[in-house]
Amino acid sequence: MLKMQVEKQWKTELTDLVRGASGGFLFGIPLLYTMEVWWIGSYVSPLRMLFALGFTFLIVFLLNQTSGFRNDTTTRTSDALKDSVEALAIGIVCSGLTLVLLQEITFNVSLSGALGKLIYESVPFTLGVALANQFLGKDQSRSETHTNPKKGSATLSDISATLIGALIIAFNIAPTDEIPMLASAATGGWLLAMMAASLVISYCIVFAAGFGRQAQRYQHQGVFQRPFGETIAAYLVSLFAAMLMLVFFQKLHFDDPWQLWLRYTILLGLPAAVGGAAGRLAA
Repeated sequence: MLKMQVEKQWKTELTDLVRGASGGFLFGIPLLYTMEVWWIGSYVSPLRMLFALGFTFLIVFLLNQTSGFRNDTTTRTSDALKDSVEALAIGIVCSGLTLVLLQEITFNVSLSGALGKLIYESVPFTLGVALANQFLGKDQSRSETHTNPKKGSATLSDISATLIGALIIAFNIAPTDEIPMLASAATGGWLLAMMAASLVISYCIVFAAGFGRQAQRYQHQGVFQRPFGETIAAYLVSLFAAMLMLVFFQKLHFDDPWQLWLRYTILLGLPAAVGGAAGRLAA
């Protein structure tokens, strides 16, 4: 009995952490692709870094008093303080890993520059962690009765929702110079890592974070309505949306080499996949 309780507690904690990280990506991914934030973080003073951390902690603490990223409704001050520290840690770790993936934090970057980028980029990410439950709600579908749509309509609905969500996010990033800048340093290994990260983050947002109607998605009858199959299919749709926006904003031309198309599309595919996941949940 004790072992089962411990396992349940760990499972709940892991789900809460995944939900918080997913909310962070939903809220913070556009600024993670903003070079102005990278540059400001590169030369910001330690005092401003401390102020940014303190200000973020205060806002997150206030948000945790009403919602937060956990699935329970406890709003005690002590719990809000603990959750605020945890939310800040999630924001720093996840934004740091993303900056490493984008090669904006490397061994060639000074310690102060890396800390500045990390702290400034973690601000919107941490706010997203604290707002996780307010984005798309908690999963209540296990206690509700739903009618599953037919295979064709379910698949078409998912493709449409993924495309719309991916287009919205990609539309905001594609016309900027971040993608060409990142692509200049991208190698085959980094692109594979970017693809893997896109798939994992998309899967977590839709199937592991416990957002609204998560359980209902496991019961869908569409052609790709299995978690892994749907994640891969949705990622391909997100890549198409990313490529479409790059062509629309003339970042890619038909006479460009295919390697350039591949690098640009995969790099924009990460935020597009996040948007696509949000679109499927909101549909």
